[in-house]
Amino acid sequence: MKIIAMSEFHAGAEQARLARWLRLSLLCLSSLTGAAAAQNIGNHPAVYDEHGILLPWTPWRDAIQREVNWYLKCPVENGYPRFVYMTFMDGSYEPKKNATFIPATQDGMGIISYLKYYAWQGRKDPRVLRMARYMGDYLVKEANTPDEGKYPRFTRSTGWRGRFPQPPDCGSQEDKPYEIQPDKGGLAGYALVLLHEETKDESYMQQALQNARALAANMGAGTATNSPWPFRVDYRTGAGRGEVSGNMSFILRLFDKLLEHGHPEFQAPRDKLWAWISDCQLPNLAKDGTLWEQFFEDHAEPDNKTAWAPLNLARYLLEKKDALDPHWEKHAKALIDFTNKHFTSVRNGILICGEQTHDRDPWGGILSTYGAVLAMYTKATGSEEFKGLAYEALNYCLYAINDDGCPNQRASNPGRGGWQEDAHTDKLHNILDAIDAFPEWAN
Repeated sequence: MKIIAMSEFHAGAEQARLARWLRLSLLCLSSLTGAAAAQNIGNHPAVYDEHGILLPWTPWRDAIQREVNWYLKCPVENGYPRFVYMTFMDGSYEPKKNATFIPATQDGMGIISYLKYYAWQGRKDPRVLRMARYMGDYLVKEANTPDEGKYPRFTRSTGWRGRFPQPPDCGSQEDKPYEIQPDKGGLAGYALVLLHEETKDESYMQQALQNARALAANMGAGTATNSPWPFRVDYRTGAGRGEVSGNMSFILRLFDKLLEHGHPEFQAPRDKLWAWISDCQLPNLAKDGTLWEQFFEDHAEPDNKTAWAPLNLARYLLEKKDALDPHWEKHAKALIDFTNKHFTSVRNGILICGEQTHDRDPWGGILSTYGAVLAMYTKATGSEEFKGLAYEALNYCLYAINDDGCPNQRASNPGRGGWQEDAHTDKLHNILDAIDAFPEWAN
């Protein structure tokens, strides 16, 4: 297959060129001395071609099949596979010391991943759809606020491992006991609409509607200094904490999906949200970037910009194109450039993407998101400037998978298990998006 090598772009150009030069130098040296290039990435020896391009340790199709098969063997207890109700799980399906849990993001992105994998496999394996339903059922039955306050029956952003259901004061990580994160309700709600579309189970749609109605009822005026919802909210009183919540694309997705399903009540909040994204958030990319702060549940630093929010908005623009934004190509490029400027660095000779200002490590969720969005941009625009970067970033990410399919949470070190969103649920769908853009990468 032909792979376009490292491309030049603003902040990452020199890093990318230097990394490739170093790899080529090592390969030339090894050929002169007869020695093999001695480098491991994640759980495997690194494999390069004659041009110094990082290759897969095993074909992508094989890697993700091994991973999914490992999760299909996960023990089911209390009605759910263990990884559905715990964020920190080791390589033997056992809980790790940290008992905090992020139900909305972990299971919401997991639903998206398993639905995409189910479709990619030709909808032939009912176990895969059952896994998506396990996650949807947990969100509907176990992970909601009480039926009271400003955000009643709203999907929880954080909680505790093995609670059925989560108690009223279950906030964990950086959430206070009675706090929720509005953007996470949008994410979970969107995933549940997709699950309803696949299964026709009305309980998933009803939870999505509940989340969306709470969001619409509590929507504020977005400005040049704050988003329409705070990052964190006390679900009882509506008191906010954190003026900016950078991840608005999934609330937009939720409103758009519900409009498709005949719920016109969401047209006005949807238009108001898109106006804020267009008029305030996107222009802020070229300014101080403050409207792209805050997404991750375990962080509360007020200056914490993230790569997750701009990349996921870019993904939505690339999916919808003119139907969403007549300037989709310009805006997607600006979002990618912002990410490259603030979050990229070189690991093991590969240009990688870190999560956020206060954590630059290439966790599996963010690195696979980065690679997928670059691949989607390449496919949508025909510009190949990011193609090589996408391919190598995703190859690097997949080195985290062990021979038996158990993934590590990141490929920058060997290991098994860890944070399940990064190890699996927010990674699988990204690999599938890249394969959709370039099917030959699967083989």
